[in-house]
Amino acid sequence: MALYLSEIVSVAGKPGLQKVIGKRSNGLIVESLVEPGKKFPTSLTQKVSFLSDISMYTYDGDEKLAEVLKSLHKQVEGGLELISKKNSGDEIRGFFRKVLENFDEDQVYNSDIIKVVAWYEILKDHVDFNQLEKEEDSEGADELKEAKKTEKKAAKPKAANTKVQSKAKGGAKKSGNLKSGKS
Repeated sequence: MALYLSEIVSVAGKPGLQKVIGKRSNGLIVESLVEPGKKFPTSLTQKVSFLSDISMYTYDGDEKLAEVLKSLHKQVEGGLELISKKNSGDEIRGFFRKVLENFDEDQVYNSDIIKVVAWYEILKDHVDFNQLEKEEDSEGADELKEAKKTEKKAAKPKAANTKVQSKAKGGAKKSGNLKSGKS
């Protein structure tokens, strides 16, 4: 069974990627994709990033991680060899130009590129890269439903709702050159 990026997280301080298998009031319960069967809870103080919410900086704006991974997968299927941290900086950037030619070289570091390649190597056994587009479409439909609910609530403003809404506003959290948060 293929996983969706919305089910996979990166937990700060933990190696690899994890699949969300449950939720609890003070965090998530996740299982390692690298070491199946290894489960652990997250806490509210740990930074958890859903892969579906991550994007990379380009000169034209942002590119969702799903699109970057699909492009990387196509290139690898076409014979492109993956890089590692042992490659030189020029080799790493040259490699990534083949995957995402307009990435912002001032904001995307070599370590970010290496992380995306490492994630790809983990995900290739768990994700159907051809299904990523369908996943985004279904997420868009869910976002539309949530937006409609919010609009209905906004039509009948209450003081309590206004306070909650103002607290919920804010920008995307940035982590290095990978950007967490919906664009």
